[in-house]
Amino acid sequence: MMSQNKKLSIAFYWHMHQPVYQLTLDGDYLMPWVRLHAVKDYLEMVTILDKFKKIKLNFNIVPVLLDALVDYGEKGFHDLHSRITIKDAKDLTDDDKEFVINNFFDANYQTMIFPFEEYNRLYQKRISNSEYTLDLFNEQEYSDLLALFNLAWFDVSYKNKYPELRKLFKKGKGYTLEDRIKIIEIQRDIIRKIIPEYKKYLKKDRIEITTSPYYHPILPILLDINGIKKSFTEDLPIDLKAGLDAKLQTELALDRIEEVFGKRPKGIWPSEHCVSPKTLDMLKSIGVEWSISDEGILSNSIGFEFVRDFKGYLEDPYHLLKSYEYKNGLKMIFRDGVIPNLISFEYPNHDAELAANDLYDRIKVIQSKLLTSPDEEHLLTIAMDGENCWENYPQNGFVFLKTLYKLIEEDKSLETVLISDYLQKEKSSKPLKKIYSGSWINRNFKFWIDEPLKNLAWTYLKQTRDDFSKYVKANPLDNNINSALKELFICEGSDWFWWYGEPNDSGRDNIFDYLFREHLKNIYTVLDLTPPEYLNTPLISAIAKPSRYPKGEITPVLTGIAGNDDSWLNAGCIDIPDGPLLSESKFFDKICFGYDKDNLYLRFYINDYVQNNPDLSDKAYQIYVYTRNADRKQSLSPVRLISKTESVLPISKEKFHNELQIAASRGKIQFVRLIKSIPNNLWVLQSAKEIKYCYKNIIDMSIPFDSIDIAPNESLEFCFVNANYGIKNFFIPNDMLLTIKRE
Repeated sequence: MMSQNKKLSIAFYWHMHQPVYQLTLDGDYLMPWVRLHAVKDYLEMVTILDKFKKIKLNFNIVPVLLDALVDYGEKGFHDLHSRITIKDAKDLTDDDKEFVINNFFDANYQTMIFPFEEYNRLYQKRISNSEYTLDLFNEQEYSDLLALFNLAWFDVSYKNKYPELRKLFKKGKGYTLEDRIKIIEIQRDIIRKIIPEYKKYLKKDRIEITTSPYYHPILPILLDINGIKKSFTEDLPIDLKAGLDAKLQTELALDRIEEVFGKRPKGIWPSEHCVSPKTLDMLKSIGVEWSISDEGILSNSIGFEFVRDFKGYLEDPYHLLKSYEYKNGLKMIFRDGVIPNLISFEYPNHDAELAANDLYDRIKVIQSKLLTSPDEEHLLTIAMDGENCWENYPQNGFVFLKTLYKLIEEDKSLETVLISDYLQKEKSSKPLKKIYSGSWINRNFKFWIDEPLKNLAWTYLKQTRDDFSKYVKANPLDNNINSALKELFICEGSDWFWWYGEPNDSGRDNIFDYLFREHLKNIYTVLDLTPPEYLNTPLISAIAKPSRYPKGEITPVLTGIAGNDDSWLNAGCIDIPDGPLLSESKFFDKICFGYDKDNLYLRFYINDYVQNNPDLSDKAYQIYVYTRNADRKQSLSPVRLISKTESVLPISKEKFHNELQIAASRGKIQFVRLIKSIPNNLWVLQSAKEIKYCYKNIIDMSIPFDSIDIAPNESLEFCFVNANYGIKNFFIPNDMLLTIKRE
């Protein structure tokens, strides 16, 4: 007779978080993501339980998100996008129109733009006009674009719940101001329902709610920045002296969730699953019963490497399916590290029902490997972001989740559990003698520290915190101290450091930089102090410089071959990290540049992945070099490349006198074109015959200064753009121009 599978408990654990998008706590939100995710994700993620009587879910709600939902739903707050949405199209200023063109296509094309015929037409019109002017759209098209962007972010289920919304979807185009006002009103109505619905399911014991420290800081860094393993310590403070901040942020979060939902959380989801011994000790000291981290942290903590086959199946899942008790009595669970990536990145590319069945099959494979387990209790933890992946799915992931929950509910050998209930009943938790310090990403903290720009941000925070502490000691009874402390806590949030530097790119890094510095300045302003002048300068500008400036003139031989070449020793060089780009999108890894009295010299080191991958041999790569004279007036024209992300970096708005196009494929230079600016923002093709180049495994190039209108004793300003197929991927540098002077 075949052996029966041992019962497997599953904890679905959905994390809901957005950072602070306001300059001040009573002002407009600069970004719309709380509002848009509220009408796309937060409510439907819990009300789906109406369709499944046996399914139980766990939610982690960060208080800063909770506060924003209250702002939108109860207090009538706006963001820049919603405020312009309810503006009469005939009153749109030029700045409004530019904002709409650059921001109102910010949605998944396949699932959110293409299904709307008029939205797709407007999108095609936009991308086919790289040199657009503000009259690209007429008044009605602007009105339609404002409406369709907002409609695209609704979960499709709301069409059946709001008859007026169904009519607005059906209308398709010709939207009026009244239509757009109604769209925002319906969004607010949905937002107002979110907290009551979570309360309802919490009271029925269908969900458990936990939280994270109030403004989502990285606890191990606040508790002991000196104890973090790092390889780059330049511009990094030795001690933040923020251990009390970490504790207060966690206590305040527990208080806020209890205040809103009437039940104090038993568990804490540490921001980004970042843990350390001091973190677990702090959590235990304030009454937290359990916490969570990633399988990589468990692996390093118990000295057991989780081996997976080529399909991602664990050879031995036993250790990952157990709960643990740390030496101080705090319980710990650890999530499966592969399933979140499948849900976020792989399954959206497949039929939703087939994807759900694949995940169910994976769960059953895990369960089948428990027959030899000495225990009867096993917990599979599926913990991940609960908001950002669903727009990549048809119907916002509803079909995927509905199919998956149905398969699990109908399988009597599987059960979904509330984590606290499971831990209370479990009799076979394992001892955890030590905890490895790290996060869910690469088992370290390098996404928030240990990089020049991130380190500088910590230094700015440390200096501001020191100034705050000094003021508090001198003025302990000042009524504004709590307001300033709240601003300080905001600045300790993980998101600022996540987007600073490499490898992440939000497409809006300049806005995050601005927000971070403004909240640092708010601390001084609230206390009636003058903010330091350096806070007026973007951190990106303060540190985004070439890794090596030219040390002197060079006159290299153009060989196109990488190797020991002393003629480039005095060149300046910029390394191009992988960042968020796919390897095949990044054509070069490093750019070197130098000059003599007659020429500008460039050397492009080709990405090894591109060099060694025959599948990419036919792909077309383009490099653009934009130049202008820093000392003399010239005709200047804008960069005429389509943006893949619709991001508006400061450098992308600069104008230039020359555009040099370099196209390569199949290991050869296909063409080099020199284009010059003429009045009225136009460009005209010039002769490039004086430009010399060579490409074997690198690209070497010499550009006569005379050909780009730089006379002796004049300075050249320039930058590079990686722009395959005329679609710009990234600027190098990303918000400053390089400068050299022709002798």
